[in-house]
Amino acid sequence: MANHEHEHDENCGCEEEEVFVVTDENGVDHEMIMVFTFEADEHAYAVLLDRNDPEADGIIFKLQEEGEEAYLVPIEDDAEWERVASIYEQLAAEENEG
Repeated sequence: MANHEHEHDENCGCEEEEVFVVTDENGVDHEMIMVFTFEADEHAYAVLLDRNDPEADGIIFKLQEEGEEAYLVPIEDDAEWERVASIYEQLAAEENEG
């Protein structure tokens, strides 16, 4: 996956992370970074991690494109969520094996 671990500073050579602000169900904003993207059922999905709590579980969003713009959209359909979460878990397990 695109996730890697080390201290980030001006000399690390990493590309600057794009930060997304996601508001949770309690109205609390979280700074999130996109760490992985994948396709399932002809749709693109993104996994985001809390920038300030990288050990927390990631959140999966659907990537929706409109023209030149792309948007993160919550997955609200339970059946779609189950399919996508299962596919992501399989991909993560394969990545950890390799």
